Amino acid sequence: MTCSSTRTIVIPRETKFLYFNKIYGHSQFHVKPNYWKPKCLSKDSNPLISSSSDSERMAAVEPLTSGASGRINALFSLRALRSLLLLLNAVVLFLLLPFRGQRRASAICSGEKVGKDEKQDCRRKGSSSSSAVMRVPAAMVLRRSAAVILDQEAAARRSLAIQRVVEDDDNDTVREFSLFTSARGETLFTQSWTPVSVVVRGVVVLLHGLNEHSGRYSDFAKQLNANGFKVYGMDWIGHGGSDGLHAYVHSLDHAVTDMKIFLEKVLAENPGLPCFCFGHSTGGAIVLKAVLDPKIEAQVSGIILTSPAVGVQPSHPIFVVLAPVVSFLLPRYQVNITNKKNMPVCRDPEALVAKYSDPLVYTGPLRVRTGYEILRTTSYLQQNMNRLRVPLLVLHGTDDTVTDPQASQKLYEAAASTDKTIKLFEGLLHDLLFELERETIMDDIIQWLNCRV
Repeated sequence: MTCSSTRTIVIPRETKFLYFNKIYGHSQFHVKPNYWKPKCLSKDSNPLISSSSDSERMAAVEPLTSGASGRINALFSLRALRSLLLLLNAVVLFLLLPFRGQRRASAICSGEKVGKDEKQDCRRKGSSSSSAVMRVPAAMVLRRSAAVILDQEAAARRSLAIQRVVEDDDNDTVREFSLFTSARGETLFTQSWTPVSVVVRGVVVLLHGLNEHSGRYSDFAKQLNANGFKVYGMDWIGHGGSDGLHAYVHSLDHAVTDMKIFLEKVLAENPGLPCFCFGHSTGGAIVLKAVLDPKIEAQVSGIILTSPAVGVQPSHPIFVVLAPVVSFLLPRYQVNITNKKNMPVCRDPEALVAKYSDPLVYTGPLRVRTGYEILRTTSYLQQNMNRLRVPLLVLHGTDDTVTDPQASQKLYEAAASTDKTIKLFEGLLHDLLFELERETIMDDIIQWLNCRV
């Protein structure tokens, strides 16, 4: 150690005056008092006192240069490596913070701290110290809770649909319900209307439109009963008394498959009777796609379509571009894309009140996946209209703002059916069987059926 004339204390490089405070959470450095003592100073001299100015003292501090090998070597010391490991450990723990709520699916009672109730379960008679306690991740619990709520909501809708069937005490009609399981394991609600005093001459399978249910067509079914037609109705997936999120359709192909299975059941119950299919709006699109199957075509004597969803115009063209992506990322997201003029679906005020006050009718915005499925299906139908060969009756209102009446005209012109009829009703809206002229429309349908039985 040497002393300068300005009384600035110079500490040799090899002198170690810093040490790491080993208290967790602190990384401070301290100067050890009385660790060194310059020989050139007298006993009463204070090495920490200097008469030089502040600038002179700062100038005497030796910079870290290539000659400071002692300081560089200190970086690779065992103590520095230990500090580095602690720092890396802290960084890893910080990166794992987003996953702190996720627990292991199972825990060993003897090796992990568990709750009081879990310990009591582990200490059952006869259980060993290594018995496992299963823990369900929080995310799985949320998904399961959502599934339970969804099942309860569908069960409530089914209960109401069954109640309406049971409470229908019409003396001229026997109304019954039944449930069947789809190929995907989902429960579907179906019902039937059978005439009491009229000989059954034919069968009609009825498919409702989007957001509604088969029970809305009970009056129409009873009119068909009075003319010798037994009627079957199916609530397709996500509608009425069937399983699924209300008005959510992951794939309309599922509804088409379900209709084919239901049709086979109807034909098996009514051998030898001519079978016709009726479809409204999206239900009409389902019927159309089903009868394009040669097997179904051979079993069906004709189809009746009211306001079929062969052409649908979204409220904004951008939806057509974004629909495939959004339906994949956010399939259940709700958006208003149809009926952009916000016009009613019929001109009968009482019918509108009855529809939109019905708990089995969905009144919320259309879900993205459902809308995309409708667009995808209508596109397929427009490309395959010329394959349709079954007898066809199309009815559409010219003022319909939900489905396109011009698309129905194109369907009529393109269909390869030798027996085809179209009726366009001037000024009528979407729900033809609930319009003020419903009796006339029903008579047209019944007359068409009578001519083909």
